[in-house]
Amino acid sequence: MPELPEVETIKRTLKERLTDLTIRGADILLPKIIQTPSPEEFCRLVVGKKILDVGRRGKYLLLSLSRGLVLVVHLRMTGQLVYTAPGAPRPKHTHLVFYLSNAHQLRYTDTRQFGRFWLVPAEKLQAVRGLKDLGVEPLSGEFTVDFLKKELKKRRTRLKPLLLNQTFISGLGNIYADEALHRAGLHPARQANTLTTAEAEALFRAIREVLEEGIASRGTSVRDYVDGTGQAGSFQEKLRVYGKSGQPCPRCGLAVARLRLGGRSAYFCPGCQK
Repeated sequence: MPELPEVETIKRTLKERLTDLTIRGADILLPKIIQTPSPEEFCRLVVGKKILDVGRRGKYLLLSLSRGLVLVVHLRMTGQLVYTAPGAPRPKHTHLVFYLSNAHQLRYTDTRQFGRFWLVPAEKLQAVRGLKDLGVEPLSGEFTVDFLKKELKKRRTRLKPLLLNQTFISGLGNIYADEALHRAGLHPARQANTLTTAEAEALFRAIREVLEEGIASRGTSVRDYVDGTGQAGSFQEKLRVYGKSGQPCPRCGLAVARLRLGGRSAYFCPGCQK
């Protein structure tokens, strides 16, 4: 699933290309991806609207349209939202096409069909499932060392599942949680409220650093992720532990291990993560 750096990269690439364009038409090829309103009403409402801005909240893309509407997109596991020249071959799993005023298209493809779209008035944005419950943005001014220290002390859960909890910190997923924990030297199964002040500060720095580096590398392409122009990211070349079970830890040389926590895999170094 695209995480914060991937969705932020998609946002930036689409914002540059879509702002001030008008949606001239829309083809819904897989109706179930439209959550609200009905597919017919969705097409009726979206056509003729100008794209005013492209934003992000957690792993959600937010396209602000004229007449006070917001198009909310969650890509889930394999969704791709790509700005495309009209003559480009249409991929097999294309489920939604927006026709733009400059003759280009915005195409949504999704092999596993888990992605979802909502078209809502701006004042009802928080009614979108998942949005209203999102936690703090980890690259915002609200995410501070003091915030993290205070919150960790309240939590008896293990670190990796806690970092994946979108109501705690929004945007983190498997890749960046594993990488941040490795940089901070913390075991993914460690109980959150046992961290010392120094460990909490190290985790804060690691979360910020790994997300900023992920964005600078235009995301991590290990499977399906591409940005808003169809280009892959490069942060996969800098991963230290994620997906590297059995390979040597770049810090101590011990083999990277994998365990299951809360039904999710966690990659870590048993030598340097305590």
